[in-house]
Amino acid sequence: MSVQSASLYASPGVSTMTSRERFRRVTHYKTADHPVHWEFGWWEETFPTWHPQGLPADITNNWQGDRFFAFETQDYVPVNVGMVPPFTYEVIEETDRYIIYRNGEGAICQSFKDGASTIPHYLKFPIETREDWLRFRDEHLAFDAPRYPSEEDWTAAVARLNASEKPVTIGLGSMFGWIRDWMGFENACVAVAEEPEWMAEMMDHLTLLTITTIDRALREVHIDLGLFWEDMAYNAGPMVSPAFFKKVMTPRYKEIIDFCRRRGLDTFCVDCDGDPNLLVDGWLAGGVNGMFPLERAGHMFPHDLRERYGECVLLFGGVDKRAMIAGRDAIEAELQYLAPIVAQGGFIPFCDHRCPPDVTYANYLYYLKRKCELFDIPKPIDYDGMMEEAEALAAK
Repeated sequence: MSVQSASLYASPGVSTMTSRERFRRVTHYKTADHPVHWEFGWWEETFPTWHPQGLPADITNNWQGDRFFAFETQDYVPVNVGMVPPFTYEVIEETDRYIIYRNGEGAICQSFKDGASTIPHYLKFPIETREDWLRFRDEHLAFDAPRYPSEEDWTAAVARLNASEKPVTIGLGSMFGWIRDWMGFENACVAVAEEPEWMAEMMDHLTLLTITTIDRALREVHIDLGLFWEDMAYNAGPMVSPAFFKKVMTPRYKEIIDFCRRRGLDTFCVDCDGDPNLLVDGWLAGGVNGMFPLERAGHMFPHDLRERYGECVLLFGGVDKRAMIAGRDAIEAELQYLAPIVAQGGFIPFCDHRCPPDVTYANYLYYLKRKCELFDIPKPIDYDGMMEEAEALAAK
């Protein structure tokens, strides 16, 4: 678990590598020209909030935002290891006050029209019994479902991805996270406690489905990152016990990751919000070596993780969004705090979740400016000038 003490970045402020080369070297603790300049995007509400503050009105989504701010981005393998087909969106009841509908994952939801909350109220889930699971499995998680694009489109995608100068990522699905969405949180937690063998059965199917599906992609595409999605923690800890996680989930992660490693993919990351600190040992034992997005309000501290795990762990995210809300002094302190770990490699720093509308546009531009300056990332566009324009607009 040794950690490099000197900076691994050889060309501060200058780009001499492709984004793909840079990513590969940073994630293997090797010398690179400078850190990777990623960000994780913005809440939907952030764009209209920022438009009067200076963000161009035609920037309205994350795809456009990444390009406007000139961040490095990824390419994705067009393979689906999840539900095929999804449920068809269906309106079941609508009044002046609310709408009841079936969403793409099969849950029946109620949303109110008063705008008080964007979070729906869940009325029923597609999996509530074993019989429900068997039907759901056969109809939406079949091995012979069309999980790749057409042969013509796939051939074109393989050529494009293998020639890409961006890192190439493949989605490796989920264990508890997807099952929780399909069963509902309470039902899933009861099943963990009272029917762990049923949970294991469902995870076995997802494991085999993932391995079967990704086999061709791993043989034909040079892939740089495998990504799992597991939102299975609150800010007070995980939704399942570490004992259940290590007994039931770790071996299944390991089965998928061992399969990937035999085919040349050796970098993996799990997307889990909140505080999953108690699960990190289990993820690492299963081969998942990257943690993301490192929510600081969830007690995911980059310094602590690096001290505990050294170069066994890769860090993605970890810049406290609350500092961006607080203003320049807090942003400066936050980036100064992270700079020594960034210099060690194995860390791609960015906002620890989607950037919320509480962050002003001027504060965000100040963050990008100082991030580049302190971490020796060449500024891809004129963040300084954009920040000055935003400040002038705010002063009117």
